[in-house]
Amino acid sequence: MTIKRQYDCDNINWEDVRTLLKEVGMSYSDVTVHELSFKNSYSRIFVFDEDVLVGCGRIISDGVRQSAIYDIAVKTDYQGQNIGRQIVDYLMNSTPGCNFILYASPGKEGFYLKLGLRKLKTGMILFANTERMQDETFVEITQSK
Repeated sequence: MTIKRQYDCDNINWEDVRTLLKEVGMSYSDVTVHELSFKNSYSRIFVFDEDVLVGCGRIISDGVRQSAIYDIAVKTDYQGQNIGRQIVDYLMNSTPGCNFILYASPGKEGFYLKLGLRKLKTGMILFANTERMQDETFVEITQSK
């Protein structure tokens, strides 16, 4: 296993990014959407074993106070080898002194708790795709007052 990291978007195969996100059960879009998302992010990281994409992540931030971590994904066969931790550490270190938010895939909350993150009591979301607002995996369904 020869792990290498890449911090820019040069020569990234965006279909591989889409496939990785899909493979680990995360939301995925058209490849051009992923390309724009990563390119427009404050910082990003891609992890390869030889030339095979095995992990990725990105962060959006003002660089001063607030950062949001997105698309943390590690190929199933590579989970448990500290690759996810290294991805998150790199991203958080790219915006020191900031507050960090994210929403975890169901069942992955424990990973983030081990990294020092805590669950919010008052987090709110409005998905652009209104059908996702009915997905009780992520959203608590309540009546508005």
